Amino acid sequence: MAAHGIRDRVAIVGMGCTRFGEHWDLGVDELLLAATDEAFQSAGVAKDDVDAYWLGTAQSGMSGMTLSRPLRLKDKPVTRVENYCATGSEALRQAAYAVAAGACDVAMAVGVEKVKDGGYQGLNAFPVPGDGTQRTLTAAAMFSMVAPAYARAYGVSDADMRTVLARVAAKNHANGARNPRAQFRREMSVEKLCAMPAVAGGLSVFDCAGVADGAAAAIVVPAEEAHRYTDRPVLIKALALVSGDGSGLMDPGYDYTTFPEVAASAAQAYAQAGVVSPRDELAMAEVHDCFTPTELVLMEDLGLADRGSAWKRILEGAFDLDGDLPVNPDGGLKSFGHPVGATGLRMMFEAWLQLRGDAPPDRRIATLGSRSLALTQNLGGYPGEMVSFVSILGTP
Repeated sequence: MAAHGIRDRVAIVGMGCTRFGEHWDLGVDELLLAATDEAFQSAGVAKDDVDAYWLGTAQSGMSGMTLSRPLRLKDKPVTRVENYCATGSEALRQAAYAVAAGACDVAMAVGVEKVKDGGYQGLNAFPVPGDGTQRTLTAAAMFSMVAPAYARAYGVSDADMRTVLARVAAKNHANGARNPRAQFRREMSVEKLCAMPAVAGGLSVFDCAGVADGAAAAIVVPAEEAHRYTDRPVLIKALALVSGDGSGLMDPGYDYTTFPEVAASAAQAYAQAGVVSPRDELAMAEVHDCFTPTELVLMEDLGLADRGSAWKRILEGAFDLDGDLPVNPDGGLKSFGHPVGATGLRMMFEAWLQLRGDAPPDRRIATLGSRSLALTQNLGGYPGEMVSFVSILGTP
């Protein structure tokens, strides 16, 4: 058996995204309306033209009525989905497969999270009964283990590793500073970042993504119908999702230098899209930089750098906005923010802007025009136990 995918069968014809941040003056309803209104306008459709909706939210609603109520939808199916921090990507994946299967002609995926008013500090998972042996470390503590493990495995000094992680944060803050929708819009120098005190392992606050409120939305249709809505559609080349079995935490051989679920989902996505050399074929990548060492390891798991070499490529500027392969040109989770249910769709929104040439000149990727594929990678969970999603999007 194999996941054959839906290459070039479904197109994204409209997208919307709110600013991510602390929206003390907006609730779930207002965020949903803002994102969906922008998507409707960009595709030139009305809410009644959409046959089915998929809503991704981790903790801002418990059913499809979270969306149907503010949109005042009449007799429409709305499915609420959740898959840790890959929730927004999950909504898009299900909407796209429904269109590819012929179950509907127009579908919408929406992601939202409104949590800042409640003192939210991370993914507050529901209390699932267990045997008392579950981990008790925070997400920051879990991901902080990646940096020293990588340094030991590849002979990177503590000073160099600190600079590498600061370089990741500085890059993403520089990109976010140019993005009016980003949560944090201040550039940070490598020197200032290196001087920050540690709060979890060797990580400082500026190694960690911000928690935010926000929403994003996408409208998908059969590829052959895309011309009815836009003359610049973005085609779905691949959608791959891998759910780990959590064995990494019980395996004494797991060394925290790789996320197997990410490597597996990337391999599936490349096979579906026919990508042979991602570092040469991709114009950009949006990755799940929940913490700076996460982005470091992702570069290797996604095949954007050889094993043990990503730290050097980061220092060389290979993943900068004007580099060989721009990564997180919108600022990533680190600067754009991370409303759990919306993040996956926010990544696709950036690919939508960049591939169509709609990103403003001051943050346009250097590869635009020479390559036409974008990757988004969205994960949920922790090292050794995670779900990972990878999409490949492209222009016709």
